[in-house]
Amino acid sequence: MKEEHIASREPELSRQARVRRPAEPASRPPRSTFAQVFGVREFTALWLAQVLSVGGDQLARVAITLLVFNQTRSALLASIAFAASIVPSFLGGLLLSGIADRRPRRQVMIACDLSRALLVAVMALPGMPTVLLVALLFLVTMAGAPFISARAALYPDILRGDSYVLGTAVTLTTLQFAQVLGFAAGGALVAFFGVRTSLVIDAVTFILSAVITRLWVRSRPAPRQGPAPDGGDPAPSGAGVTEGPSHAHGVRAGLRLVFATPALLVPMLFGWLSAFYNVPEGIAAPLAGSLGGGDVAVGLILAAGALGASIGAVVFGRLVGPPHRLRWMSRLAVLSCAVLMLFALHPALPVALLILAGSGLFDCYQLAANAAFVSAVPSGQRSQAFGIAQGGMSLGQGTAMIIAGAAAEHFSPGSVIAVTGLLGVIAALAVATVGSLARRRT
Repeated sequence: MKEEHIASREPELSRQARVRRPAEPASRPPRSTFAQVFGVREFTALWLAQVLSVGGDQLARVAITLLVFNQTRSALLASIAFAASIVPSFLGGLLLSGIADRRPRRQVMIACDLSRALLVAVMALPGMPTVLLVALLFLVTMAGAPFISARAALYPDILRGDSYVLGTAVTLTTLQFAQVLGFAAGGALVAFFGVRTSLVIDAVTFILSAVITRLWVRSRPAPRQGPAPDGGDPAPSGAGVTEGPSHAHGVRAGLRLVFATPALLVPMLFGWLSAFYNVPEGIAAPLAGSLGGGDVAVGLILAAGALGASIGAVVFGRLVGPPHRLRWMSRLAVLSCAVLMLFALHPALPVALLILAGSGLFDCYQLAANAAFVSAVPSGQRSQAFGIAQGGMSLGQGTAMIIAGAAAEHFSPGSVIAVTGLLGVIAALAVATVGSLARRRT
């Protein structure tokens, strides 16, 4: 939609450009570079905070997943433990993300970081039962939902145009690369230091993230809410979020916005396809066992997809121009799931790692989906919309992982992954069809 709007204005913009600066065609904006993106101090601060917190999170996630699997030897319980760090994002995204539309977003991020640091510190106390560890991990992830939404809502204010797309590529790449380091080193570090020390490291990363955000991210007033849920005037900046009816109406207004607007619904559904190609993460422990590997193999399996995704995001964001990203989105989404069907051949561990890396490589289509989503969402409802999209993605991932874990109790993990890939292909084709029909109507 955005590309069509820009294209329709090109003749007018070109005439203005000839009057003002005859020697410079203005039909296309200048391409941004990674150097320009990192030249923005606030973006660099948010990026550094992300590196710290995500790396610590992955270490803690591996620690708890391995703890549960080693104690129970159950693929289902291990997948539930892994999903306990993902599923709460649905509740947090749905119920809490709107806070960052009514409160200063930097303030929300700092409060979330400090809350998570405290919860993880409690998890590190000696003698904590496994069940309580998983429950606290649930709360940590839920508290992270408004942080993620606030940060995502800040990026369009910090970066403009193609810089936003490259900044998103950097963010996704950093997320994947931090996962590579956390997952690849997680098994070895947990084996050497133990679960408690790994959790202490995670708590420290949250504190450092809060400090960086406080020092280097500029304070901004709370954004205006946008149209009031009852159809009246926009809510003023700083409006409260604790009133029951208004908060409930705000959630419903956010749901109506994303599900009734095709320009938001289609890219959101493309984002939710990650539930299919992220299934190998949820059954990484039994998959490693079926391939003859141990704890280190679990880390490699988790890292392979993240490594491919980090490479794909950089290449796609830097080398593929804005007009072509949306055209490739549906095809890449199909490929991200289709490549997993190769697990039906029961490959050895090295080949399995290559397959997972290939699936992650095609995950780069999420850049196009993210850019299309942010260009269509109103600024005053940006955090709520991002929260709903992220929450649905997390719910889908957690549900898929639990179902896959249950299936892996009765079938080989490779077969489960292959079937999941096939289902993902079907879903991707269905979303692409919905998007095609929506474009024809407009």
